[in-house]
Amino acid sequence: MTMTMTKTRTSPSVMTLGKQLSASDVSDTAIALLDQHGTVVGWTRAAEQLVQYSARAAVGRFAAFLLPSFGAASTTSAFVDQCRAQNGWPGTTGVRHRDGHMLDVSLRMSMLRGRDGEARWLLSLVDTGALSGEGMNGAVWGRLLSRAPIGVVIRDQQLRCVFTNDAMERHDGISPDRRLGRRFTDVLPGDNAAVLEAMMRQVFQSGAPLVHEYRKWLPESLGRNRPAAVSCHCLLGADGRPLGVCVISVDGAESRQTRERLAVLSQASARLGSTLDVMQAGQELADLAVPLLADYVAVDLEESVPFGEGPPVRIGPLGDRFPVFRRAGLASIRQGVPESPWVRGEPVQVPDIEPAVDVLRTGRSHLEPVLDAAPGTWLERSPALAERVRRHGVHSLMVVPIRTRRALLGMVFFMRTEDPVPFQDVDLLLAEELVGRAALSLDNARRYAREHTAALALQRNLLPHRLAGGTAVEAASRYLPADVDHGVGGDWFDVIPLSGARVALVVGDVVGHGVHAAAIMGRLRAAVGTLADMDLPPDELLACLDDTVHRLAEEDVDSPSQAPASAGATCLYAVYDPATRRCTMARAGHPPPAIVDPHGQVTFVDLPAGNPLGTGMGDPFEAVELELPEGSLLALYTDGLIETPDHDIEEGMRRLGTALAQPGRSLDDLCDIATETRPGQEVSDDATLLLVRPRSLGPARVASWTLPGDESAARRARNLAALQLAEWGLEGLEDSTRLIVSELVTNAVRHSDGPIGLRLLRHQVLTCEVFDTGVCSPRLRRARTTDEHGRGLFLVAQMSRRWGARSVAGGKVVWVEMDPPAGATDALDTSPRVALQGTPTSVRSA
Repeated sequence: MTMTMTKTRTSPSVMTLGKQLSASDVSDTAIALLDQHGTVVGWTRAAEQLVQYSARAAVGRFAAFLLPSFGAASTTSAFVDQCRAQNGWPGTTGVRHRDGHMLDVSLRMSMLRGRDGEARWLLSLVDTGALSGEGMNGAVWGRLLSRAPIGVVIRDQQLRCVFTNDAMERHDGISPDRRLGRRFTDVLPGDNAAVLEAMMRQVFQSGAPLVHEYRKWLPESLGRNRPAAVSCHCLLGADGRPLGVCVISVDGAESRQTRERLAVLSQASARLGSTLDVMQAGQELADLAVPLLADYVAVDLEESVPFGEGPPVRIGPLGDRFPVFRRAGLASIRQGVPESPWVRGEPVQVPDIEPAVDVLRTGRSHLEPVLDAAPGTWLERSPALAERVRRHGVHSLMVVPIRTRRALLGMVFFMRTEDPVPFQDVDLLLAEELVGRAALSLDNARRYAREHTAALALQRNLLPHRLAGGTAVEAASRYLPADVDHGVGGDWFDVIPLSGARVALVVGDVVGHGVHAAAIMGRLRAAVGTLADMDLPPDELLACLDDTVHRLAEEDVDSPSQAPASAGATCLYAVYDPATRRCTMARAGHPPPAIVDPHGQVTFVDLPAGNPLGTGMGDPFEAVELELPEGSLLALYTDGLIETPDHDIEEGMRRLGTALAQPGRSLDDLCDIATETRPGQEVSDDATLLLVRPRSLGPARVASWTLPGDESAARRARNLAALQLAEWGLEGLEDSTRLIVSELVTNAVRHSDGPIGLRLLRHQVLTCEVFDTGVCSPRLRRARTTDEHGRGLFLVAQMSRRWGARSVAGGKVVWVEMDPPAGATDALDTSPRVALQGTPTSVRSA
């Protein structure tokens, strides 16, 4: 063997993770030499710095003073066997500092042999606490260091080899028999050997470790032109004087590969924690592992994990249920990832094979350095899989579970195809550390996905599945939740059928995101529905809704002394009457609605803004009434559609108006166009759009009369209603309508003064309305057998679909809806085109 390119330097005092795994790393390791009985026979300055025991205090003592776990072992070999049985080999343990506290270290013990077969053990300790701040688990670093191919030689004061380990032959091709009892210059004469011996003498004199880096040419059987490094440590005896020198040699090529793999782990924490998207986290895991760790990687997540639905699979017996996975990440050194029969996002039926079953049952990784399809192997029992393995040249496999708290989130398959080196234990260690870090990220993303899915499901279940515009309006809507980084908000919208063929239109926005905002939204939507059924005017409804928001805020406080926080919400409420084409609206801090006339002219209604709900200002809300022309369009929306961090509301309103100013387009098309006009940047708020195209009830569908407030009114009302029903082809409703009209008009004559109004509306149902000047609404009650009155409204309720009363200017209206008789549905025409046709309004005086 020849050596060139030498460089000698003093070893750094702190081992870092960013540099090459070399002899300089080993030089910072605390080293002690034990005999076969466990007695310390050699000590180093690094060991003294670690535990603060000097060579005089350490040499000659049983190793249990340093390693409490050594106490039960009679020999060093027994202690090694004990370590292997208890916590693996090599592994982490605790050492006792001189002041009594324990240090967590990574332990490695290398067996050395002398000329007469006498054994020594090199004890190396790495402080895992000092390493943890470097971005890697200290135990992982120690295990990597302990598995590195390190050669060890102990030389006496004359620089003759007295002990060596088997790994040293891999570094220079010199057998132990040839090395023992000889100096380095005796077995490898040359300038570099002289340099190394000079460095050893310098270590004897100074006591400080030194590092020598060089490039070596080995016999062809060991490979050629490989970088290497050695570090020299002065071994101290019981008197504190130099006893010998420990020379540790590290193969630079293999350490460089380890360093590259460590770079993967150093990147992992930052990259794997950068997203809350489960599928993206799976892909990042695959991208990190290829090509530095494997040639092909597939990340399969349990079916429920990407969507945050259902509990994950528990580790243990599988029973009859084999879980279904979804492919979340794919990476390969080959273009197009030909190794995978599934693409990202597709469900994957994991084959019932030994590696996968073992991982699911035990939760432990599976390492198969050499895939073999020989008879009796699991691969031989799966011909289709064996054929794919042969076709793609897969020769080595690792399966690592993605687990957290005994829950299995998925599995990662690592395979080698082009790289001829089989996976080894060190590869599995790196894979487990990488997947372990990914598991934390995936678990966080899974938890977020679960909350996001729950909030979205809650919100969508609370929003209307179908817009019931009836004959009053044609409606379409869009709800766009905020991006995954911001979650679900509290937007809501609704189209609520009211009496008299009218319809209520509402859009609101609760401040905040997530399940809490969605829950508040659901309660407010329910409150609006209840208040709308009471036929309150828009301004009065918003006042009642404001009180509801205050009450919800008070319910959220933990103690009576705590001041309630403002829930914060905005709302726009409008009522449209298709019989008059009049629309009354009011808003509470919400953006104003837009009206697009039949010619495409866009107008934002000059509507008093009002205060947002829950602010406690106490100012009354103001309503505005206007007429919506035939063929017009009304747009209600939330601020998420028009407002972004980089654009003001006015610009957003102009953008929305431009999108809507397209007469002739369908409502669905306009919804798509309007929502696509949002800037392409990431949004932070939900966006809701409700578009309605008002319809009108033509004159042929409305009949109204004014009746005198005397005893003849009931008889006249019955006759007029019967004639109108015959004209509409609704003779099947004549008897019930006569009774209902008679009862309502009689009550109006009895409880009010002045003229009485009667109106019939033919839309999806038949509506009968009676107006009077009274302010007291009728109330249904149960009449006793001795009562002479009180049964009329009971009969009305039994013969109608629903009934009620609403306040209007100058009095009240009592209304009743009746379903058409069987076979008479055509008489109640609900066609939008027919609804816009007809003759002049039938307004008559009886």
